[in-house]
Amino acid sequence: MAPHLTPIEKPKGVRMKLLYRFLGRQFGKPPGWLTVFSARMPLPFTSWMGKVYRLSKKLEVPEETVRLVRERVNRINMCTWCMDADRWYVTTRMPQLLPKYDALHEYQTSALFSEKERAALDFATELTEDKQVSDGTFAVLSRHYSEREVCELTWVVATNHLFNLTNRGLGIGSDGLCEIADNAPATASSRS
Repeated sequence: MAPHLTPIEKPKGVRMKLLYRFLGRQFGKPPGWLTVFSARMPLPFTSWMGKVYRLSKKLEVPEETVRLVRERVNRINMCTWCMDADRWYVTTRMPQLLPKYDALHEYQTSALFSEKERAALDFATELTEDKQVSDGTFAVLSRHYSEREVCELTWVVATNHLFNLTNRGLGIGSDGLCEIADNAPATASSRS
């Protein structure tokens, strides 16, 4: 799928050029959201995305749960860029999570998932699909998570919607990052 707006190959501004270069090195090419959305917007819009990433590191909810919730929201919203990028991240940085990623469509019955993870995923699913949650779903979530963690999970779902809908609205699809990761030359750390 081609984006609705033509990607900007040569950005304006020193900071944007540096961002293209940095992310191009990290992912093998500048990501679609950068070349289609961020290159057209004032820099604070892109800086906000980086702030969300940094804030995610302050969450008390375990990173594995956050990754599963984000991926669940990505799949429901059919954001192929986000699905691809999250799989790339898990493949390269958290490979122990791949079996759960592959079984995410059956999280409610798979033995790979704990009751606590199921509660978070049910909450994310209902909030994403219905834009609200039932008292029963919230009660189950509250048995497993503190009030702060419930707020964190709500924030994770909400911020993911923003990224998903930005990409979907502009027709930004997968950048083939998993292909890039699979075809990248082996580094010393990946050979050991």
